[in-house]
Amino acid sequence: MADDLPQIYLVTPSDFELSAFLPRLEACLDALPVACLRLALSGSDEGRIGRAADGLREAAHARDVPIVIESHGLIAKSHGLDGVHLTDGARQVKAWRKEFGEDGIVGTFCEASRHEGMNAGELGADYVAFGPAGASALGRGEPVDPELFAWWSQMIEVPVIAEGALDEGLIRALAPMVDFLALGEEIWREDDAAAALTRLAAARG
Repeated sequence: MADDLPQIYLVTPSDFELSAFLPRLEACLDALPVACLRLALSGSDEGRIGRAADGLREAAHARDVPIVIESHGLIAKSHGLDGVHLTDGARQVKAWRKEFGEDGIVGTFCEASRHEGMNAGELGADYVAFGPAGASALGRGEPVDPELFAWWSQMIEVPVIAEGALDEGLIRALAPMVDFLALGEEIWREDDAAAALTRLAAARG
C-alpha cells in the first residue's frame, strides 16, 4: 500500500548558512524519497538567495527531485529551478502559470480557505497547501479543520499539501486525506534532521 501514502515535500529553513545546511539537506534527500524541495529562504539579498538556489538545485536535481522557490519566481527562472511556491492564495497563480508554461510548477499556500484553494486550482495551480495543520504561528495560527482535507481529497483533483506543525499523530490522521506532507521546521530543529524525517515519514502508515 506504499503507493497510496502521501509523498514528502521538503521545506528549507527560512534562514541558513549554505555550506552548513547542504550536508544536512543531502542526508535527508538520501534518507528516503522526496517528491519536491522548496527553498524558503527569507530576506531580500538577491545574491544570497541566488547562491542558495544554485546549491540546492544541484543537490536536488542530482537526485531527480524538483525544486521550487518561495515567492521569487524570477529567481526560479534565472537559476534553473522548476517553479514557484506562492504564499498568497490564488492572487498570482494565473500570472506565474503564464510565465512558467505548462511544464513549470506553480503551487500556493491558501491557509484554511477552501474558496481560495478552489480559485487557485481553477487558475492552474499544480497543488494547493493548507495550514497550519497543527498549532503554529503559520498563517493565522489556527489549525486547519481536518474536514477541509477530507472534503478536498474527495471532491477536488488538484493535489493537496498539509503543512505546519505536523507531528506523528497528525501525520497518521491526515495521511489518508492528503497527497503531500510538507516537513520543514519539524525536522531542521533536530540535531539529526534525516533521522527526524525518517521517523515522521514512518507515521504515514
